[in-house]
Amino acid sequence: VQLQASGGGLVQTGGSLRLSCAASGSFASINSMAWYRQAPGKQRVLVARASTAGTRNYADAVAGRFTITTDIAKITVHLQMNSLKPEDTAIYFCNIYGIRRKYDSLQNYWGQGTLVTVSS
Repeated sequence: VQLQASGGGLVQTGGSLRLSCAASGSFASINSMAWYRQAPGKQRVLVARASTAGTRNYADAVAGRFTITTDIAKITVHLQMNSLKPEDTAIYFCNIYGIRRKYDSLQNYWGQGTLVTVSS
């Protein structure tokens, strides 16, 4: 399966971007869909996660500004990012935690990343 992320780009402080990620292939079950980001010289960190049970979790740094939405049937996940700040600059990766085939184990699947640059 491949996860294709899109929507990154250059935006000024205070602007908005909407990231999208679509998966090719199918899953027997999905536990959660999420977005992570990795800033230059830093580790990859969780930005937002949506579980199929209905919970939403956000990093403190983005709570109130970012919104994650999912369409499980279409295996897509979006991240609406508002009031962007220079510290939001990073490569954003989409993630699916799920099972591809009935007897597989839960695994993480990653998109290739999309670059978001916020200018001051």
